[in-house]
Amino acid sequence: MKYTSSTTEVPEAPNVPRHVAIIMDGNGRWATKRYLPRVAGHVKGVEAVRTVVEACARRGVEYLTLFAFSSENWRRPEEEVSLLMRLFVTALDREVSKLHANNIRLKVVGDLSRFDAKLQGMIASAERKTANNTRMTVTVCANYGGRWDIMQAVGKMVAAHPGAGDFAEEQLAPHLAMAYAPEPDLFIRTGGEQRISNFLLWQLAYTELFFTDTYWPDFSIECLDEAIASYQHRERRFGRTGAQLAEKTN
Repeated sequence: MKYTSSTTEVPEAPNVPRHVAIIMDGNGRWATKRYLPRVAGHVKGVEAVRTVVEACARRGVEYLTLFAFSSENWRRPEEEVSLLMRLFVTALDREVSKLHANNIRLKVVGDLSRFDAKLQGMIASAERKTANNTRMTVTVCANYGGRWDIMQAVGKMVAAHPGAGDFAEEQLAPHLAMAYAPEPDLFIRTGGEQRISNFLLWQLAYTELFFTDTYWPDFSIECLDEAIASYQHRERRFGRTGAQLAEKTN
């Protein structure tokens, strides 16, 4: 399926964001604030994921993308990385059947080659099981980086057009890791930081950004609705003027 690029065409601007992308930040700080080990924050964060997935599905969001583990997160302490990997396995084991029962498709994107064989197998199995579900697509970005995504897409594009020396955006886009999804309408980052941290660098070109101080484990349905309400009050011009938008609506 081909989706409109915000830099080559003017896409639709739906009242309810069709695609929401989230950096789930603040798990460790949530735990530290409560004198708990950092992994306790990650465990609590899984509960927030469940809440947000259910809420997005009820609100008509078609694509939800969650940044679970970046290509830079390998720099964290070895013990924490190991615990995160085990938590990923546990979450897949517990949640995939629920997603499937609710007609939700699961995709996992990133350089999965660094994960062990068991986890890779679980990911492949989960994607196969939910492949034909149509209510919503939940994408988990794991060992993902925006620059990695662009570089791997460039490699595939060059291989698909041997000898070519000049390329267009339309030739690269199909090779991006999330070519199956439209560009995000709304980006949310929890935890107080205001940067995109190598997440969906290509896809966020005209996405509306929403930052909140709330740590991810505390991100509630009310917080989600606040972000969506903020999005709904934005004027999405895509390079045009406000006057042009006013003329279009009159």
